[in-house]
Amino acid sequence: MAELILFNKPFQVLSQFTDPRTATERQPRATLADWIHIPQIYPAGRLDYDSEGLLLLTGNGALQHRIASPARRTPKTYWVQVEGDVTAGAVQKLAAGVTLKDGPTKPAQARRIQAPEVWPRTPPIRSRDTIPTSWLELTITEGRNRQVRRMTAAVGFPTLRLIRYRIGDWSLEGLGPGEYRTIHVNLPAAPPRRKRPTPPRASRKPRRARRS
Repeated sequence: MAELILFNKPFQVLSQFTDPRTATERQPRATLADWIHIPQIYPAGRLDYDSEGLLLLTGNGALQHRIASPARRTPKTYWVQVEGDVTAGAVQKLAAGVTLKDGPTKPAQARRIQAPEVWPRTPPIRSRDTIPTSWLELTITEGRNRQVRRMTAAVGFPTLRLIRYRIGDWSLEGLGPGEYRTIHVNLPAAPPRRKRPTPPRASRKPRRARRS
């Protein structure tokens, strides 16, 4: 049994407990330490500074690896507000996979949705009266740097707001920005280690008797 923290990360909060920039360079940025005061826990994966939503934290290394390992391809669902009236063709391209500078993305689940009932962002998104906005739900199994933003830009609809709603079986349902809850997760038992076979001992040749 391992503890898992489900945290609704606010906008412009680092997904780590310290800011690597020194105070002499710029104004220090908000970190997880401003919201969570539980020792010896670490994020299982990351969420960009300018993105919001679900971030998972744990002090259990096996659970952290299970969630964050790229090999496991844990699905992550995002609610994405984009600039413009997103088209069915753009949604189809996102679902099929788009080509980015670091190669094509894997097929995803993509659909247009009504604006979800979410908290207002502070500060609010930039808006222009002459350009509408729309919302997408996008589920991916990769974890490239700023992947969702690059995907929507590639199909002609830049991301204005990005909220991660779900990771695997866990969602931010019932959590306001800056809130978290602790749950307990059953970890599968580690498979028994296979014993290495003992190599046979080399047979010793009989010594020849010395002649006197």
